[in-house]
Amino acid sequence: MTAIPGSQEIAAARQALIAIDPALQRAHAATPTFEWRTRVGGYEGLFRMIVEQQVSLASAAAIWKRVTEGLDHELTPERVLATDIEALRAMGLSIQKATYGHEIARAHVDGRIDFDHLEQLSDEEATARLVAIKGVGRWTAETFLMFCEGRTDVFPAGDIALQEAIRWADRAMLRPREKDAYLRSELWKPHRSVAAHLLWGWYGAVKRGEVVLEDTAEP
Repeated sequence: MTAIPGSQEIAAARQALIAIDPALQRAHAATPTFEWRTRVGGYEGLFRMIVEQQVSLASAAAIWKRVTEGLDHELTPERVLATDIEALRAMGLSIQKATYGHEIARAHVDGRIDFDHLEQLSDEEATARLVAIKGVGRWTAETFLMFCEGRTDVFPAGDIALQEAIRWADRAMLRPREKDAYLRSELWKPHRSVAAHLLWGWYGAVKRGEVVLEDTAEP
């Protein structure tokens, strides 16, 4: 895992972003100082992201607690592979998520990906290795690299909240498609992860009613 960016690095990146893209100024002005979103890395971190998808926060926490306790707090590829699918299902996982847990573990054990030395790969290569594993989509791979690996130039353009925040920033009528959001984010290199944090922060503040949008086109 690379070093997580500190407050000074994030602040400097925000200034660089609004200098190269004034469209981000409103998001910057409306979003207070934030810390990097961090999560446990390695196999455990990716497995947990898979477990938590498409369920509520409360349900995700409850299921993960059962999984952790069921595995005696040994969240390793070897331990998960040694636990059959039905046993994982008894811990609250769907058959699909239990299978994905095995697939990710097998990829590590087989050497298709090395969670212990993932930082040695470029962002592009790490993403490619991750999405090659059954059950790991591009959004999951990119958010894993950002939150669990501390990578600073990753942008999960398939994220609906980010697409909507880009629409607000550009005062556009329609949300950009994933491909267009990727192209839009090229301008923000090498600070795309900070741009994502900034746009998420802005989006959340608007949705909570803490910030009122002005002069934004309606879709």
